[in-house]
Amino acid sequence: MFGRERIEYKTPEQIAVMRRAGLVVADIHAALREAVAPGTTTGELDAVAADVLARAGATSNFLGYHGYPATVCISVNEVIVHGIPGDRVIQEGDVVSFDCGAVVEGWHGDAAFTTIVGEPADEEDRLLVDITEEAMWAGIAALATGTHLGAVGDAVEDVVERRGGETGVRLGIVEEYVGHGIGSAMHQPPEVLNYRTRDKGPRLRPGMALAVEPMLTAGSPASEVLADDWTVVTLDGARAAHWEHTVALGEHGIWVLTAPDGGAARLAELGVEVAPG
Repeated sequence: MFGRERIEYKTPEQIAVMRRAGLVVADIHAALREAVAPGTTTGELDAVAADVLARAGATSNFLGYHGYPATVCISVNEVIVHGIPGDRVIQEGDVVSFDCGAVVEGWHGDAAFTTIVGEPADEEDRLLVDITEEAMWAGIAALATGTHLGAVGDAVEDVVERRGGETGVRLGIVEEYVGHGIGSAMHQPPEVLNYRTRDKGPRLRPGMALAVEPMLTAGSPASEVLADDWTVVTLDGARAAHWEHTVALGEHGIWVLTAPDGGAARLAELGVEVAPG
């Protein structure tokens, strides 16, 4: 069933398959967290993700997407998003973002996380990563408490403004790359903005599945795309962080399909209970 902007509304049975895809993505994340270390290459880490997919009987929704040449996106330091794995060697203190997806029986899961390899080179890096994750969870919680999709951008920007003020870290919200609907395709309407606008967006309704994914920079959010037509970097060389989860809206609440616990622990801190199924 479709509505405004041809939003795809899923049945509970379809969301259950998306949960299976989401758990494969969670397994990819766990494997990458264990594997990433100084001296590993981004290409070797891509192979780790491919192995998890193969063992699960799932496929990558990134490989071949508009010609994308790898299983996952791996973005290091000044790379905001869409970094192509290859021979880049991970160094101590690198800020590394992994954007990963899986397809199970035609239904998609998509999630990203950022980690610091070893000890952070600067405490600002730790704050960048933590605040980006906090902003993501605030945006997800807004899906449970808000009435329109614009509540996500409001919540993300509120966290960035408040935490930036508390810590004194200059944070930029990347506006060119946003979250999205997800389901029988990886990218669907509606766009899920990470910043406040006058447009409240579509009304939140059961059956929606949305990828909430703020990207923040420790400096200007201005970016450019490199000659490979994929890799997005900050213009000023500032480091970036990226967090994402796939979230389903049901009759009784929300369910984070790409989190092993469905998002229960982090959302409880925000006064939100998850509603699986």
